[in-house]
Amino acid sequence: MLFNDTYQTILNKSQGVFREKGSKFLAYAYPFKNEIKLKEILELLRNEHPKARHYCFAYRLTPDRTIFRISDDGEPSGTAGRPILNTLLSKDVTNVLVIVVRYFGGTLLGVPGLINAYKMATEDALAQAEIITKTVQDIYRIEFQYLQMNDVMKLIKEEDLEVFDQKFDLNCELKLAVNQSSVNKAIPRLAEIEDAKIQYLYTS
Repeated sequence: MLFNDTYQTILNKSQGVFREKGSKFLAYAYPFKNEIKLKEILELLRNEHPKARHYCFAYRLTPDRTIFRISDDGEPSGTAGRPILNTLLSKDVTNVLVIVVRYFGGTLLGVPGLINAYKMATEDALAQAEIITKTVQDIYRIEFQYLQMNDVMKLIKEEDLEVFDQKFDLNCELKLAVNQSSVNKAIPRLAEIEDAKIQYLYTS
């Protein structure tokens, strides 16, 4: 079965801004794959903007539209994190974190006003970003005897697999990046090589 193994993300950090009735919404977009980094990034922004009122965010991970997290950080429920996430979904970008830092201007914006402000700030940050297309790849380790080298390398060439780490000795070891759309064909072929041991490591 064919499926799409590419996704869109952003190349570098970018920044956007939206102003409404004295309030300022600063949106920061980051390429993002590791949830552990969230706390550190939030801390940096809090130190950079100590007088801001709210630090709301949303992120998406992987091409799966159900893997995300949102935070309204004290704003009325559904007025901040959700519009940020909806913008990521509508722009079809993932592995992206957007944090919107809000300075309160003294005038309440109401629910529709807040939803619009967080959406517009996020849209501006993404408009400043360079959107790139990446391929979802599964990373495997293959171990084999030196005598099998020709068989392994021939198959890697035929299946157009990417080798990014290698160790050649009597016992050889390669790390391979395999496009997800090719896994069901390439991995069984590699497994047929005599004495070859294949281990799935992670998805990139």
